[in-house]
Order: sequence, then structure tokens, then C-alpha cells
Amino acid sequence: MIINRKWAMPNKRTFTIKPIKEIITRYKKEGIWLDPFPYPYKEDALVYLAKFKEGCADGVLFDPPYSPRQLKECYENQGMVLHDTKSSVWSDWKDEIAKKIKPSGLCLSFGWSSQGLGKNRGFEIIEILLVAHGGNHNDTIVVIEKKIQTTLNSPL
Repeated sequence: MIINRKWAMPNKRTFTIKPIKEIITRYKKEGIWLDPFPYPYKEDALVYLAKFKEGCADGVLFDPPYSPRQLKECYENQGMVLHDTKSSVWSDWKDEIAKKIKPSGLCLSFGWSSQGLGKNRGFEIIEILLVAHGGNHNDTIVVIEKKIQTTLNSPL
């Protein structure tokens, strides 16, 4: 596993931050890539993901709201009703994303945690990028994972 740390100014448009833009460019090759949280956020991620067949994606850019507060703000800013801010919301997204990625496909996760999709969903971390923003800002953590198994929660 590779771990790197870079510094860059924060930006609510995650993919415009220079080291993040560079790592996306390095990993996002041709094929079908899904982004359930494009800026500006306009559709529930599970509704978006339901439009795609299992195993259809070469990769997913998983840049959800990073906290329950951000989740609430994203929904309210779009005039959408938020029913829940429990951690199960993130788990449900991850379960659906894992199903959409084909074997050997990639997930690029962004947030304040290095959790990613995880081994239980059949993924292996290949790289982590810590993007420090200085001051009182949390780092943005980018986790690059490869799908190494096809069934959810099966033994490695």
C-alpha cells in the first residue's frame, strides 16, 4: 500500500483540489465511471445508483458529504427531505457502490476517514493520499481501492 501526504487549499469542489485532481487523473482511465455525488448535489445517491446494473462500472468516485451536518445541508440546499443521518446511510451507499463495481474495478473514496469500502465488501486498499489543508481544516483523505472479490461479505 502506498501512503502519501500533500498540502493544498481546501475547496468544496473536491475534484478541483490539485493533488486530488492529479490522483483522479492517474487512476480514472477509460470505461464506465459512476459519481453518485456530483457537484451540485441534486439526486439521492441510492436513486442514482439504482439506474445501473451490478458489475457495470470500471470505477466509482465516492465523494459523499463527510459528516451528518454536511449531509443535512446538502439535502436541504436542494430542497430534498432527509430522513436519516445515521451511519447506516453511509453503509447503504457503500453496499450499493460495491455491487456496481466490476471485479478489478476501482473505488476512489474521499472524506475524513480512511475506511473506504473495506475488506468486507471485497476491496483492498492500494493507495491512500492525505491532503492537508492547514489551520483548523480537517485533512481530506483519499482512499484508492481495488475490487478483489465479487460477493459481498464473503471470506477473503
